[in-house]
Amino acid sequence: MSTTAFSTAIAQARDLLRWCSPLRTELWAARLAADLEPDQVEPFLRQLSEDGRTEARLALAALASVDPAADARPASDAQLASDAGPVSSEGLASDVSPEFGADARGGAGSQAQAAASVYVRAADGVVATLPGWVRRMGRVACEGGWYGKADPYGEQALAALSFRYENGKEPHLLVVAIDQVNGGLAVDAVVEEVKFLDDLGLRAEEPGAVAGRVLDAFELGDRIMGALVADTLPAVRPVALSRARAVPDLVRPAPDDTVSRFRELPDLPRAREAFEKLAEFVGDRPLWWSPARVTQFLTSWLPREAILSEAEIAAMPEVVRAWSRFCGAHPAVLAQVEADAPRLPALMADESLASLGKRIAKNRL
Repeated sequence: MSTTAFSTAIAQARDLLRWCSPLRTELWAARLAADLEPDQVEPFLRQLSEDGRTEARLALAALASVDPAADARPASDAQLASDAGPVSSEGLASDVSPEFGADARGGAGSQAQAAASVYVRAADGVVATLPGWVRRMGRVACEGGWYGKADPYGEQALAALSFRYENGKEPHLLVVAIDQVNGGLAVDAVVEEVKFLDDLGLRAEEPGAVAGRVLDAFELGDRIMGALVADTLPAVRPVALSRARAVPDLVRPAPDDTVSRFRELPDLPRAREAFEKLAEFVGDRPLWWSPARVTQFLTSWLPREAILSEAEIAAMPEVVRAWSRFCGAHPAVLAQVEADAPRLPALMADESLASLGKRIAKNRL
């Protein structure tokens, strides 16, 4: 990090010391970590540890509070009280170089994880020398969870969690956008005032399940090389991970329960069996139900993959209509069902459309 950039960080930390806001400071630290290139992290840690000013110690404490490593947790009051005093700049500098140098391999996530043990070890001694509000960073209670569509077709889902610091102050809302079309990875995140929830139209759910979906979505994104995400995500990611991991009773993996809540099956022979095929098709992303997905299901997936009886073929259009109403009754979706459903019997009868797996299964039957 250049001298100018380091001076800017120190100046920003000086302002944060006047604000006395754990939330502002955590969000600043997350942005700071996201802006560091891999080759800048070690010099930056050295500068912080060697500088020794209150602002530099605040930066170290803040970086530790948004540490994305799974086992990183804020220090307890007992740990802080037992500290004899500040960690010396020499001690920090000696820790930084070998640990980080061995692990730095690029990417915001790997940067933070490589530096995590240094930040966390440094935080106990550093925090004990800072104002009392600093030790509240990362120490939050989850007050609720919500989940639902981000758009009419559910091509993105929103997972929201509300938090408040342990002293009851600074309530805030974490909202993570989860892409359904591309497998369910996290593509954006924001931290807002809790009233932001009023405009989202989400359904209340158990916080542990919502937090589990958030962590599942970030893990999936980490496994996909070159995943397309919003430019704003890296600066919020450390806080999002820290908040989600702070939720008790996590559910991992956390499936979407939309299919199990469907209670509107038409009273037709073999409607249940027809719906089982629809549930197989929507899989673990049932919120995503668009005109294009209707067409894919009725005109491509069913003829290619499904073995249906005549009664199931007859029931399928009504089953799909009922599911479409349950998913929001979007006019374009219902219109697509009406356009595609009449073609289903002929498509199911066309053997040339069947996949190899379907043909083998039919021969076995």
